[in-house]
Amino acid sequence: MSVRSEVILMRILVTGGAGFIGSSLCETLIQQGHKVVALDSLFCGNEANLATIIGHENFTLFTGDVRDVDDLDACVDLLGGLDLVYHLAAINGTRWFHEAAHSVIDVNINGTLRTLETAMAHDAKYVFASSPEAFGEPISQPLSDGDPMIFTDPKQHQRHSYGGSKYLGEVACQHAAREGLELTIVRPFNAYGPRLNGDDYGQVVSMLFHQMRESKILKIHGDGSQTRSFTWIDDIVDGFVKAGSLDLPTGEVFNIGSQEEVSIHQLAQKVANFADDVEYSFTEGYHGDVSRRLPDVTNSANLLGWQAKTTLDDGLAMMWDSFNS
Repeated sequence: MSVRSEVILMRILVTGGAGFIGSSLCETLIQQGHKVVALDSLFCGNEANLATIIGHENFTLFTGDVRDVDDLDACVDLLGGLDLVYHLAAINGTRWFHEAAHSVIDVNINGTLRTLETAMAHDAKYVFASSPEAFGEPISQPLSDGDPMIFTDPKQHQRHSYGGSKYLGEVACQHAAREGLELTIVRPFNAYGPRLNGDDYGQVVSMLFHQMRESKILKIHGDGSQTRSFTWIDDIVDGFVKAGSLDLPTGEVFNIGSQEEVSIHQLAQKVANFADDVEYSFTEGYHGDVSRRLPDVTNSANLLGWQAKTTLDDGLAMMWDSFNS
């Protein structure tokens, strides 16, 4: 197994490149010497996330739609060819799953199909950002590749607009792999870091920090007993980079997540430790929210040589420092 990025500088398209994970991935790829175009509609992404590399001679931010073939072609033209696609563009955030299910399905599925077609047309390698939500409501933990992916009756809720789109994205990817595309799938588990969206449409770690700063009242869905495995952004990016740079069997799937499992209530308590006089408010949770999510990272350890290096306590401390810098 050889690391391609050690010997070959690549022309790389990162869709969703102004987003939370995408922007950090772009920074790392530029540091490694690659030529990178970030395609982003800026609906969820933010140009400010790319401040450290805007203006770099090897980087371009292209504002466009991942579903638009002309926009994808324009990105390839800017690169002067295409060696690797990291497809991260998607509508994420639990409130969007329920409030804008049609848009979630449209962007996530059609964006994946168009980028797969672009990669196949240029014989480029492809890395798909899937999600543990692709398992739906699993019957066992930890989540392992090959486990059943189970989705409940859509009359009950719309949460699986996202998970279903990621499941179908994996179906499309495996079809492309069978057609000969060099491809890997990465499932990041609850990535967090300073750029993570913390408003009502964001993710829980950043939401808790924002709530503590604004009101010192931390909102916990349900009774807070549901567990997650939160993974520091640098560890997540390391997994993506390895998935794109190693020579791997096509169609391999990698869970990229911490083995440190924590309940949402415990997470809120850890965040509360950074301030005084913090209160908790228990609210109704989202429909379809799974009670537990823990990754099996055996394949990632064996084939990528990957494991999470940052403890939750250390990552939360870095988050707190970023809020006060």
